[in-house]
Amino acid sequence: MSALMNKLLKSTKIKEASSLNESVLFTEKANITTAIPLINIALSGDIDGGLRPGLTSIAGPSRHFKSNYALIMASAYMKKYSDAIILFYDSEFGSPASYFEAAGIDSSRVVHIPITNIEELQFDLMGKLDRKNPDGIKRGDHVFILVDSIGNLASIREVNNAIDENSAADMSRARALKGLWRMVTPFLTLNDIPMVAIQHTYEEQKMYGKTIMSGGQGGMLSSDNVWIIGKSQEKDGTELLGYKFTINIEKSRYTREKSKLQVLVKFDGGISKYTGILDLAIEAGEVKKPKNARFQLVDPETGEMIGDIVKEEDTENEDFLGVVLKRPSFKEWVRNKFKVAQAKLLADDTE
Repeated sequence: MSALMNKLLKSTKIKEASSLNESVLFTEKANITTAIPLINIALSGDIDGGLRPGLTSIAGPSRHFKSNYALIMASAYMKKYSDAIILFYDSEFGSPASYFEAAGIDSSRVVHIPITNIEELQFDLMGKLDRKNPDGIKRGDHVFILVDSIGNLASIREVNNAIDENSAADMSRARALKGLWRMVTPFLTLNDIPMVAIQHTYEEQKMYGKTIMSGGQGGMLSSDNVWIIGKSQEKDGTELLGYKFTINIEKSRYTREKSKLQVLVKFDGGISKYTGILDLAIEAGEVKKPKNARFQLVDPETGEMIGDIVKEEDTENEDFLGVVLKRPSFKEWVRNKFKVAQAKLLADDTE
């Protein structure tokens, strides 16, 4: 280390300061791999990846599986760290203890904090994240923050106006939300903890409008991941079997934006570990359909079809799609298709 570098580091009052190549903020990020490979791909562009510290926003209309995605991530976090705690900020009261327990989460390790306005969330959360607070969260503490939901929260001024029977329009909500994200997000990285916020959406009022996450640009700018969730029916003839929930990657630091991944949730079986993998395996050339509605594995080295020809419902097991998920060739194909590449900033011949 040069004398100048040493002098500058000694003179800073910020304890996390270090040379970039030794910064714990870049070299020691936690990776939380969930039980659902397709969700890992959506979060990181990698089957073996997953959730990382920072803000993940999941947005969509009501009954679009948003909270369930968050609980799958929270469950993986709790399994990775036996001492982990969930901070659950609840404004909708639609996720009782039974929901957490169904996801494999011990509800006695969940701190339930009911909130009624944005400022309540802001003050309580910042109090816990404040590095000067001796009882606050420190780096090394295993905490998963879940807010369900941001979209349903009013500002304190809006609440007080209603109590006072004041019909004046409230213009403070967007400013309060932007302030919340501006204050919270640096502490998530500094403390190496993930936060998942459930958001709402609205339709842009244009001829070719798109679905947009509500709450202004603050949440979009601060989020590491933004998912917009779509929904369609899964039927057998006229019988409704469940729903397909499409994860639209609106923003990501890790997964290619505008990627779309479909998660099938059946009424009689819930979400399968192998959901969405068959379609990717066919696209990657790891599986082929030699007959209508039948599937067979492909040898990635020779291109020859191997093993038994099976029905679609018989692909979701360790002997079929489990084999594909373990193949280095398939993992590499997924990374090439979905992962954000770290390309050179300048060409080799740039002077």
